[in-house]
Amino acid sequence: MPATRARRLAALLAVPLVLLVLLAQLAACGDDGDGGDGASDRGTGSGAGEPLEGDLTVFAAASLTDAFDDLADAFEAAHPEVDVELNVGPSSGLREQILAGAPAAVFASADTSNMDQVVAAGAADDPQVFATNRLQIVVPAGNPGGVTGLADLADPDLLVGLCAEGVPCGDLGREALADAGVTPSVDTEEADVRALLTKVEAGDLDAGIVYVTDVLAAGDAVEGIAIPEEHNVVATYPIATLTGAGDADVAAAFVALVVSEEGQAILADHGFSAP
Repeated sequence: MPATRARRLAALLAVPLVLLVLLAQLAACGDDGDGGDGASDRGTGSGAGEPLEGDLTVFAAASLTDAFDDLADAFEAAHPEVDVELNVGPSSGLREQILAGAPAAVFASADTSNMDQVVAAGAADDPQVFATNRLQIVVPAGNPGGVTGLADLADPDLLVGLCAEGVPCGDLGREALADAGVTPSVDTEEADVRALLTKVEAGDLDAGIVYVTDVLAAGDAVEGIAIPEEHNVVATYPIATLTGAGDADVAAAFVALVVSEEGQAILADHGFSAP
């Protein structure tokens, strides 16, 4: 057989072999995509990018009311399928509810003591401090009692209110007074800081001790009188997800917002300081 014809025959025989190899490779690719450990499995994997959904119940100290309203709005805007429900009140009361089994996913306390008790009971994990606050004397607009400082809270002619003992604002207020050597003439002890603020706003009290953030929240209805730095007390706010949270991913995402740059900006707008 002439050499040229032999080369043409070899070439013709080689074509089917090439096609067979290509077909085999295509078949192998098809097998990877159809099942087993291939791309299809990766497409239906952990769901890390899936949108959050469900209800989220957050227990927060009363002094956080306005800031957490805004944080809840921001969270719901970012996660439209989530409905955030806030339960605000004294940190000690919220602690008792949590330890009694109340259905909550996140706890934000106005002190570390109440959070520590929740953690010790195994009801919360890894608390993070997310904000601080300071005390301030609050008086009704116009300051009808003429209050100028902590010493005036000892005047029996004035109507004076404090938060109840065991409530962070009450314990911290008494600590500041004791440090200043003042024995207050207390006419009422309120369940939480917002209850005390409401009475001052209404003019039912001449003075009380609340947080700087509460005076800011009340606007023109009240006036704030600074407590000297040497007698003031810093309130520390921790937050944690609760072990009984129905959807831990949603709870963790809310905590992440609170400690994020966006969350810190919202807190700062309401007068809170960074941790």
